Amino acid sequence: MAVVQPAPAHSRQFLSGNEAVARAAWDAGVRVAAAYPGTPSTEILEVLARFPDLYTEWSVNEKVSLEVALGASMVGARALCAMKHVGLNVASDALMTLAVTGVEGGLVIVVADDVGMSSSQNEQDSRFWGRFAHLPVFEPADSQEAYTLTRAAFALSEQFRTAVIVRLTTRICHVKGAVTAGEREVIEPTGFEKDPPRWVMVPGHAKPRLPLMFDREAALREAAEISEFNVLETGTDTRVGFVTSGPAGMHVLEAFPDAPVLRLGFSYPPPLERIRALAAQVDRLVVVEETEPLLETELKAVGIDCHGKDILPRLGELPPSILTPAIGRLLRGEAPIEVDRPAPQPVFPRPPTLCVACPHLGVYYTLSQLRNVIISGDIGCYTLGAGHPWNALDTCISMGASMGMALGMDKGRGAKDANKKIVAVIGDSTFMHMGMQGLLDITYNGGNVTILLLDNRTVGMTGGQDNPASGRDIHGMEAPRVDFVQLCEALGVRSERIRKVDPYELPTLFKALREETKIEGPSVIITDRPCVLIGEYKPTLTYKVIDDSCTGCGNCLDVGCPAIHVTRRGQETKPSGRVVDLSFVRIDTAACTGCGLCVQPCAPEAIVHAQTVQPLSFMRQSGSPA
Repeated sequence: MAVVQPAPAHSRQFLSGNEAVARAAWDAGVRVAAAYPGTPSTEILEVLARFPDLYTEWSVNEKVSLEVALGASMVGARALCAMKHVGLNVASDALMTLAVTGVEGGLVIVVADDVGMSSSQNEQDSRFWGRFAHLPVFEPADSQEAYTLTRAAFALSEQFRTAVIVRLTTRICHVKGAVTAGEREVIEPTGFEKDPPRWVMVPGHAKPRLPLMFDREAALREAAEISEFNVLETGTDTRVGFVTSGPAGMHVLEAFPDAPVLRLGFSYPPPLERIRALAAQVDRLVVVEETEPLLETELKAVGIDCHGKDILPRLGELPPSILTPAIGRLLRGEAPIEVDRPAPQPVFPRPPTLCVACPHLGVYYTLSQLRNVIISGDIGCYTLGAGHPWNALDTCISMGASMGMALGMDKGRGAKDANKKIVAVIGDSTFMHMGMQGLLDITYNGGNVTILLLDNRTVGMTGGQDNPASGRDIHGMEAPRVDFVQLCEALGVRSERIRKVDPYELPTLFKALREETKIEGPSVIITDRPCVLIGEYKPTLTYKVIDDSCTGCGNCLDVGCPAIHVTRRGQETKPSGRVVDLSFVRIDTAACTGCGLCVQPCAPEAIVHAQTVQPLSFMRQSGSPA
């Protein structure tokens, strides 16, 4: 990855919130930045990795990324780690202890909440972590604030010797706006000072530090009261006033331009006295927060009367289309309705699916042919195996959970499931993130589980980032590549129960699954084909359908490749009287890459080479993975 010189200071740029955070970190003199890719936070590290004069890495998981950043802070360097909301759950072990130790060099934790669940399995409010860990929370409302507050977070971190959480949401991460950057700071690390009572967190050392943490929180509360980032937008219509934070504040200003609005950029600890003063100036005070009623509950606890989730929904974003009718009913004295959410816009249905020639297609086609099996799934592109036409995934909870859940199913099964085979499906990056421990648990405890480890040599779901299985680092430079066969053997799987197969060879994959699921004990089947969206993938001769030979059997459709299109449907009555549905197809040769998966189940052999090679240039960004 080529190093890019950032635009000059004071230049006006059009940046997303993620890009603005990256630029702010560079301008703040960050020396170390670490992350595990996760939408909507991924681009922060991708952008930072292109900047000069700092160290960046893709860590194997979020806990490691936070520990790397904390280590840098301990030697006096400014550091940043970034993650999506569920990633902070993974990092919370380190988070809760660094809240006690404090930091040296400025340490900023950027967490991106997926409000509305565009790409996540839950909708989590990371502001809770500020309360839980007694750490300050900043909430930018647009790209400029993402830049300004991130830079300010480093200064606050060093002033109070605490980590600072910068909470973004999907809207801030991905929506672009005008940003003016400042001058870059050059921060020299101060060096590590040995201080076991501070850095060695045994109970005897931790107990004396707890009062210091509470004193720090009290001082932060005073700082929030006078912070320039808590802005009162005055208004003449005092029938209702608002306290809000993040992008919800922009929605409030748009919907009620004449109302007083206190926008909290420094949202925790909350400036209670400023809020109390606003409440005294208006007839009604409304707390507008995405997604949980944290501030509302705190205000009511100190005797500040307010409305919040009694009139507003607890899920999703709070745009004017939701705010305006809800506040209108409040002002008219009408009872709130349970759901204040507009009906979704009618669009042509387009369910998510795997890419053309994705190496996971053959895996799920094969799994869909198995009977009497429970399939424990995981987080990644391969989660789509739960959908049509495969319907070959039975569970999906969190990263790495496929392994532990499969073991639990095995150990907890009763008579109803006694004869069922249990298969766990996990990707290469997810396996390294949190699956290795699960496999060790399976082998240690004698689980009867077959693991499908899908190695496509990238973090596919978040856009093709590198990982220890790709053999490249965040800059695309050569790095040690994990050997999954050796790794699984080291984790306790017998060598004869580890197979590496080509997922494009359906008979081989089917045979391996049939054989391994019949044998007691843990086994691992590693599929070895690169993601079609990375440079390592090499397309071959494309295919087409001979119309006159196609019988409409539809077997090729069961593979699930989006390059195969139904041209017409029909029915046929068999001599037995059974009516069979027919689907006649064609292959979009412009999209086909020649993987050959559709050829193998084609009964009439109607699929043949089209004698063209598609370079996939339309699917990739120039010079880098898509």
